Amino acid sequence: MRRLPPLGTIEAFVHVARLGSLKAATDSLALSSSALTRRVQALEQFVGTTLFDRQHNSIFLNSTGERFLAEIEPHLDALAAGVERATTSSKSIRLRIAVPSLFASQRLVPALPSLRSRHPNLQIELDTGTNRLGRLTDGVDAAIVIASEIDPKLYSNLLEKGRVVAIGSRALMEGAGAIQVPSDLARVPILLHRDMPSNFDVWRKAAGLDDLEPGPITVFDSGQLILDAAAEGMGVAFMLEQHLASSNENRLVQIFNETAESPYSYWFACPPVALSRPPVKAFHDWLLDRFAPHIAGG
Repeated sequence: MRRLPPLGTIEAFVHVARLGSLKAATDSLALSSSALTRRVQALEQFVGTTLFDRQHNSIFLNSTGERFLAEIEPHLDALAAGVERATTSSKSIRLRIAVPSLFASQRLVPALPSLRSRHPNLQIELDTGTNRLGRLTDGVDAAIVIASEIDPKLYSNLLEKGRVVAIGSRALMEGAGAIQVPSDLARVPILLHRDMPSNFDVWRKAAGLDDLEPGPITVFDSGQLILDAAAEGMGVAFMLEQHLASSNENRLVQIFNETAESPYSYWFACPPVALSRPPVKAFHDWLLDRFAPHIAGG
């Protein structure tokens, strides 16, 4: 059998090629920049030619590198899958998924029994910390995020769109000083999520109320805290209609009939290389089966 290059050099090459960035590859492999560079250079020395074009701080596959990647990538993925099956077939497989806390409590956790039924050995750890996409290199395998767009260097798949609605306490619509028309919003605080700062603006524009000046705007980093504040009559929240529909808080209602297509959607995202891991692929496929068919208009 012909001698093969060290597996670590091939792994380094594939990570750089897939992620298109030395920094992203070093984060993914938990290597220093110099260690990663040495591995790539060792592979190039082994095959006897360069595989990348290097320009300042950028690195790109050259034509030889593209052909080499196309030839070895399927075999490396098959090898990784075989090793994973051999080492985890009889024990639990743990995945750490970053996810917004409100989506986790309202949508994901209630659905997890069906994931357990499909993959009994797959154990999910949910990370509801902030800066979820930024945590993909911090021991997080994949993320569910709400965003207007996803970094094209990441693999992503749309899970759910939504419409913005005005959500408030029933008490705000009753008695003296009740909110009855949109112009009354000038008298109450507007509650917004830090990850969805444009929700009120798109709602105001869709309602033909560009000149509407609201009361003070309060920004939260937790969707559940926004709903709690709205239920207590502390202001009107501009969130997605599914956030209201999935809430168990009977004090909350949609205050006006006006709605607007939200610029923010729920996405699944991960580094492209992560999707080659069978546990991540299993979670991804289950997630899309569970949520993607419900995309409005999809």
